[in-house]
Amino acid sequence: MAHVIPTGQERATIVRRAIRVAVAAGAGFYPLLYGAGLPVMALYALFAPIAIGLLSPIPGSGRQRAGVMVRALPWALVLATLGTLLAVETWAAVGGMLVVGFLLAFAAVGGPRPAGAGPGLQLFYILACFPPYAPDTLGQRLSGLAVGVLLLAAFELLLPDPSAATYRERLARALGEAARGAASGDVPPRELRDAGARLRLGSVPPAERPAGAGRDDRALEQAGRAVRRLLDQLATLAEKFPAAADPASAALLDRVAGLCTSCARFVRTGDDPPVAGALEKAMRDFQAERVRRASGPPGERHPVEVERRQSQVLALAESARMAEITTDIAVHGRPTEPAAPRRLFWYAELSTPELWARRVAGNMTFRSVLFQNALRTALGLAAARAVAGSLDLSHGFWVLLAVLTLGRTTAGATWRAVRLAVAGNAAGALVAGALLVGLGPHTDVYAALLGPVMLVAFALGPLLGVAYAQGLFTLVVATAFAQIEPVTWRLSEARMIDVVTGSVIGLLCGLLAWPAGARREVHRAMAALLRTCAELVPATDPDEPPVTSSRRRTAPPG
Repeated sequence: MAHVIPTGQERATIVRRAIRVAVAAGAGFYPLLYGAGLPVMALYALFAPIAIGLLSPIPGSGRQRAGVMVRALPWALVLATLGTLLAVETWAAVGGMLVVGFLLAFAAVGGPRPAGAGPGLQLFYILACFPPYAPDTLGQRLSGLAVGVLLLAAFELLLPDPSAATYRERLARALGEAARGAASGDVPPRELRDAGARLRLGSVPPAERPAGAGRDDRALEQAGRAVRRLLDQLATLAEKFPAAADPASAALLDRVAGLCTSCARFVRTGDDPPVAGALEKAMRDFQAERVRRASGPPGERHPVEVERRQSQVLALAESARMAEITTDIAVHGRPTEPAAPRRLFWYAELSTPELWARRVAGNMTFRSVLFQNALRTALGLAAARAVAGSLDLSHGFWVLLAVLTLGRTTAGATWRAVRLAVAGNAAGALVAGALLVGLGPHTDVYAALLGPVMLVAFALGPLLGVAYAQGLFTLVVATAFAQIEPVTWRLSEARMIDVVTGSVIGLLCGLLAWPAGARREVHRAMAALLRTCAELVPATDPDEPPVTSSRRRTAPPG
């Protein structure tokens, strides 16, 4: 799998993140180590920004990420405490790793932000659960961790990434485009479809996706689908059914345009909602007039092209009605009037705790991809902790870090990541070993190098790919640990051994637990969808004569 070259905006985001993490890590590490003489506290202050800011892909703007970090801090302190206490025995640390690993990985059911914070929280437990068993240092560990997280949160506010448009704003803009398309009919179809494409969740930044289980997020996501469908139908109407002498369709399109304008304003401000039921009444009147003409004398019937266009107009009006109901739920939390059909809006009748319970329970099955990933991650981390403890690896933390950062959803993708990581670590180990041999015990030189090395590693690693990231991170590790305690070139050797060990464990887990990733579940879901849709298609009797054009014209259209 080739490394994807970041765009200009992505490069700027990566560089800003590198600056924030490097400065926050240095701002906690140097004063605590050289000013206060507290190496344990300094180590945790250095590690915390790297864990939660670099190794945890928390989405959102600076303010959003800072909020997530502050809310995650109490959990980080609990996990560090738990890891410190369970480090007394390998079996206790392994059991804790199994439970913590599963719960934090399974937290992805809550959406992108819990999923993004999960790896960093995992690392706070992992770092603390390794020997030496030193509960007397717990205060220093927790203090350093808190300092590192709070410093990074502060730098997230001082050097933020630009905020993206919220999903509500995107929805309001798309509704505005739909209003233009319905009112004038001269908006290019491509513009209409592009406006709909911007509502696709894949085109929306993760932090702004309506991915929660509550009514608001569910309604916003459903509204996005309805508006995308409406925009596509308007584009099709402009392409295949040019405007004709059809006052009834024009009147209904005006109603749709007015509703879209009202819904856009309502989504933005929460005030002045559209008149409930007005569009539905207009649709019923429109359909009644169509039926009357179709069943009347031949002179009153519309031409076939007009009937087809009316069917398209009626279908897009139904999409607009869906958008009206869903925006009402999104703004008010519940529909102000009974939402029909009830089956489409089942979630509007349930409380938020009930909806979250349904989501969690629905994913507590071996067929859930999130459950599979959480179980695979937990087993891999627990196995890595058992191996590191049994073999008494000097820096076993890196074994678990390799499992956590190099694991992918398929065995093939994991193997590709592992190959690059091992190659990068080998190169980094050679450079770091040479650095340690050449500089010896000159702590002041390592102190001068750490800041620039962190900045380069955190910026170039994500830009250049896994191999460069692993190699440069090895240099960061060497320059940091050389300041805390005397080290030799064997530190690079230990990291290399640990990364290879973790890579092998990760590969074995990938091969034994769902090696094809979500492929089988995608096939099952598609099969279930097709079976459900098959019930909507009426059976055709091969002995029944084909429907003629005249019969089509006498049947009620639409």
